[in-house]
Amino acid sequence: MENFIVSARKYRPDSFATVTGQQSITSTLTNAIKNKQLAHAYLFCGPRGVGKTTCARIFAKTINCLNITEKGEACDSCDSCDTFNTSRSFNIHELDAASNNTVDDIRNLIEQIRIPPQSAKYSIYIIDEVHMLSASAFNAFLKTLEEPPAHAVFILATTEKHKIIPTILSRCQIYDFNRIKVDDIVAQLEIIASKENITAEVEALNIIASKAEGSMRDALSIFDQIVSFSGNTVTYRDVISILNVIDYEYYFRVTDALLRGDMVEVLMIFNEVLEKGFDGQNFMAGLSSHFRDLLVCKDSVTLSLLEAGAGIRENYSRQSESCPVDFLLRALEITNTCSLGFKTSLNRRLHAELALLQICNTAGEEKKKPDKPAIKSGSKEIKEKKNEVSTDTADTGKKKPGNDPGTDRSPAPTISIKTVIQSVPKPHEEGKDDINDEETESDEETGGRNETAEEFTEDELFSKWKKFAGMIREKHPRLYNTLMANKPRIREGNLVEFEINNPLQEEMIIKVRKELVEYLKDELNNCSITVETIITGTRQGSKLYLPEDRFRHMAEKNPNLEKLKQQFNLDFD
Repeated sequence: MENFIVSARKYRPDSFATVTGQQSITSTLTNAIKNKQLAHAYLFCGPRGVGKTTCARIFAKTINCLNITEKGEACDSCDSCDTFNTSRSFNIHELDAASNNTVDDIRNLIEQIRIPPQSAKYSIYIIDEVHMLSASAFNAFLKTLEEPPAHAVFILATTEKHKIIPTILSRCQIYDFNRIKVDDIVAQLEIIASKENITAEVEALNIIASKAEGSMRDALSIFDQIVSFSGNTVTYRDVISILNVIDYEYYFRVTDALLRGDMVEVLMIFNEVLEKGFDGQNFMAGLSSHFRDLLVCKDSVTLSLLEAGAGIRENYSRQSESCPVDFLLRALEITNTCSLGFKTSLNRRLHAELALLQICNTAGEEKKKPDKPAIKSGSKEIKEKKNEVSTDTADTGKKKPGNDPGTDRSPAPTISIKTVIQSVPKPHEEGKDDINDEETESDEETGGRNETAEEFTEDELFSKWKKFAGMIREKHPRLYNTLMANKPRIREGNLVEFEINNPLQEEMIIKVRKELVEYLKDELNNCSITVETIITGTRQGSKLYLPEDRFRHMAEKNPNLEKLKQQFNLDFD
């Protein structure tokens, strides 16, 4: 029985041309080799399984190749390439920093670097997972990394660039590897499937590529796992069954039900998903991605962001036409909030069902939205003019001057735009006519109370004033103190004048002025009462800054303060 070699090792790229999804990096390295512009230290960083170590090995083999091609690739036929391909090279050294991360390991490496290569131009040192080195090991490595021997080239690889100290980063040329696109992974899987005589559905390969999350190594591992289960035929159903992936069909069905506002159907589909053993949180996360894909299908420019096969693309395009953008945005917001709340939810099923019902309700509200109403006018003049227009149009027997003598119909009367604009109430005057109407009606009901103006004394005024202050005492204690601080006075024309000390008190009184005036009118049976506040500091024309001024001001109100000061020989300090 032959030894099985996993696809990740069997089909590992051996040249820059066979590296998948990193064209910009491979082109830069190839040009550096052709132009003989090699640096002494490189740092390859990026997610797992995207080709960092693979590119480091290809780069090391190529710069030591004795017959580099015009394209900047290794010849794979010279002694240097042959020893590398058979793992017998003494000029390319690989070090795992995860298990060799102490100062002593770095010191041994520094001693080894001094030895020149045997049969090649460079000694290349590939240090994988370099972020695992300790801080002291990094510091010991600094000087050698900055000024190595002429024959030494360092290639560092890491998945966690942020853990490397800045002094190391500044000494390296940094290459950031990207996640491999779904289309690139699918294309590579199709090539491998054809070489292995395996028939694979495109949708199945799309699911594998999506599950790999940009890692070619993960994609090849999943591919081997599925081939072991299904044999030489890889189908979409086999893939979603093995990977425990929810079928796209569920998302299309539940979206159609949500758009119809069918809550019963939505809950039954969700129950069916749960009965098949899928987790509610995964379903909601997949539904959120489904809404996102529908949103990018709304425009041909963003359609390229949809990572799916041709058959599923058609389904997405068809369903996106019936999905309003507002609905998709609201649904995305609800599903995202639901995903965030799963960790703290005690009843996860109910948590997911509530989110689905909210989306369903959103779709129902979108359908029930009425057409935009016409502009309503709050003016009676417009109504009257409309009545005049209807009257004129009803009287079809009269002819207007300038009409065609052969016709009996008069032109439809119109309202000028200028008249309409002038008659529409301003924002601060909205409802003014209605208020006046209400006041007129109330006057008629009360028998013309506005005409009553009985005389009243200051004592009667103060009695009602105190009664009003007592009514608001519990709710506004500070305002109660303000109202009771001074006694209101009567001026000409039933004007009630009230003194206050500062603008803050005036603001408090303004809030209840209308209520106070109405109360006084009712209690004193005088509808011409008005209340005016006077700030005493403003009336004096100066602000009181010094202690002497403040004392003098208080003494004017209470002469006993002056006697108290003289009796006890008090001073302002």
